[in-house]
Amino acid sequence: MAAPRRDTRGIVDAAELLARVRFRRREPAPALRPYLEHYWLIDWDLTQPYASHVVPHPSVNVVFQRYGDEAPFAEVSGIGLDLFTQKLEGAGRVCGIQFRPGGFRPFAPARAVSDWTGRRVRFPEIPEVFPAADPAAVLSPDDEDARVAALDTFLLGLDPRPDPQAELAMTLVDRIRTDRTIRRVTDFARAEGMSVRVMQRLFAAYVGVGPKWVVLRYRIHEALEHAETETAIDWAALAAGLGYADQAHLVRDFTATVGVPPTAYAASTATSRGGSAAGD
Repeated sequence: MAAPRRDTRGIVDAAELLARVRFRRREPAPALRPYLEHYWLIDWDLTQPYASHVVPHPSVNVVFQRYGDEAPFAEVSGIGLDLFTQKLEGAGRVCGIQFRPGGFRPFAPARAVSDWTGRRVRFPEIPEVFPAADPAAVLSPDDEDARVAALDTFLLGLDPRPDPQAELAMTLVDRIRTDRTIRRVTDFARAEGMSVRVMQRLFAAYVGVGPKWVVLRYRIHEALEHAETETAIDWAALAAGLGYADQAHLVRDFTATVGVPPTAYAASTATSRGGSAAGD
């Protein structure tokens, strides 16, 4: 596994978020790296409430959370199908585990990953899947390395076992993420030597969503990144490069996912970037 990625793909108006919270990604222990993207740590101490928005990755997360004076808790967060919004206020801390798409099943082999999709389930409600966990053991240390070590201890205690089907699912999703030429599931399945039905079953069991959904979600992530980082975007050319039939299809999917058209989003994030630069 490479070092944790440094992009902000999926974060809506990343400049605004990073101006308000302290956000880091950390590597897990070597034995866990085949299954995980990274750990993600967030701390905040805000004078005014703030709502963060994320276009979820096709990944399951396990999240340890503390908000203000509330008791800390942990939950399994299945793949979010819609825009995810979280209100932050006062002081708080989150320690998250982002699994690679396909990498969660070895830690919870009794259920298809699609059973978690669209759901957020707190640990006391799922004792048959995860043993009792102490969120305070992860969230209390002020030392960041200690929090990472606590996450390692939690996951290694689950004793994940190698699963060839999980490895296959992770490989297929990595290809979708990195190869723009993968646009049609029928062509992709044929190239991988399997039927569409077999691929769909594999994705339901190990990823949690279908391959077509993964293709579209990664394309929206890429469009978001262009809107965040570029000042002049040829949307028609970008749509073609991402595999859309035309610009209208990109606009439709972007608007349905993010809530605003891509041109309006690009204009708003340009304002945020300008404000951040002015304040530096």
